[in-house]
Amino acid sequence: MQNAMRKFLLGSMAAVALAACGGESASGTTGSSESKTVVMGLDDSFPPMGFRNEKNELVGFDIDMAREAAKRAGLAVELKPIDWSAKESELNSKRVDMLWNGLTITPQRQQQLLLSKPYMDNHQIIVVRPDSGISTKAQLAGKVVGVQDGSSAVDAVEAESNVAKSFKELKKYSDNVTALMDVSTKRVDALVVDEVVGRYYVAKKPNEYKVLSDDFGTEQYAVAFRKDDQALEQKIQTALDSMKADGTSAKIATKWFGKDIVK
Repeated sequence: MQNAMRKFLLGSMAAVALAACGGESASGTTGSSESKTVVMGLDDSFPPMGFRNEKNELVGFDIDMAREAAKRAGLAVELKPIDWSAKESELNSKRVDMLWNGLTITPQRQQQLLLSKPYMDNHQIIVVRPDSGISTKAQLAGKVVGVQDGSSAVDAVEAESNVAKSFKELKKYSDNVTALMDVSTKRVDALVVDEVVGRYYVAKKPNEYKVLSDDFGTEQYAVAFRKDDQALEQKIQTALDSMKADGTSAKIATKWFGKDIVK
């Protein structure tokens, strides 16, 4: 009888403890804005938005923006590198609370996700070797063109179906770094990539790469949340608005891009 009572009391205490924790997961995210820690999903090979430096630390423009916004919202931010091609699944399964790493606004994402106001414009540029003989988009016909799998570059290229059909192959990579290396070593003829990333690498090795004047269109970046997490989105958006108003976002942009490019 005493053993039975003891088991009952221990079980009751555990239930109360769980209720007090609100069912919080080990990662610190509860899937709601009530959590004091918000988990940010990112691609850790997307410089200068989010990447690992020589010390293997996660750094970048979006990371600086997220940390400041979370601080103003009274939240701590946990950085969680994810497979960017599965980002929507990561968000909707509550493994992360927001996606913040050069996420392009598309009609499909507007339907499936809750998006912040756009905070930056971007282009899908075409990077080639200087000796490639390619100077226009039309000259990509019969060529092997690279893109990062799951990125907006895929959508941008496929939106111009006549151009895409002219390629010898549309080769998909897990990250842009590997794709750029393949451009340099002639394993792929061109790479379609977000301008913020492409120009970052081209500036580092101007003799190895050339950016065409043609591109695959203009797009806008936003932060993504689950559809039912309006409270968190409002907190972050309010923080972003205040950062824009007091010049903080301009300072962060100047640090990474040399000028204020925040909308």
